Amino acid sequence: MKIYTLKTVQKIPISPEKAWDFLSSPGNLKTITPDYMGFNIIAGADRPMFPGQIIQYVVTPVAGIKTKWVTEITHVKDKAYFVDEQRFGPYSLWHHKHFLKEIPGGVEMEDIVDYKLPFGPLGQIIHPILIAPKLKEIFDYRQKKLVELFGEYDESKTKNYTLKQDVLA
Repeated sequence: MKIYTLKTVQKIPISPEKAWDFLSSPGNLKTITPDYMGFNIIAGADRPMFPGQIIQYVVTPVAGIKTKWVTEITHVKDKAYFVDEQRFGPYSLWHHKHFLKEIPGGVEMEDIVDYKLPFGPLGQIIHPILIAPKLKEIFDYRQKKLVELFGEYDESKTKNYTLKQDVLA
């Protein structure tokens, strides 16, 4: 049984409150998902995120094949993290942790996705050819979209410089 892990980190120049409000709202998933995936929420996005929330949606990840996906929000800590797990969908396992951490000038968003493919050895064969590149493409799109929405994080504004002067006696 092969379990894969995808990890991404992105810094966003917004407050933790604004980041949380956007990222924890299921309705915003469509905004940060490539249009070609035909992402459409069917049910479960009518309330703010809570543990036990079931979200149903349809996606078209490959070759125009529509796939129903059902996730459960299993853990939520306000402005810090939430976890969604697939209950029904294309993966044998999908466990997605979303972490937010306040940093100077914004927030650092970290995603860790642990996933397992169906079809045993066949799934492992198609992983590097189709699945891994597709997931990278989706998360790259999301990072670009977040920059488009909230701006580029400027590392230079967060560095602390100390000027040390020698005192001559």
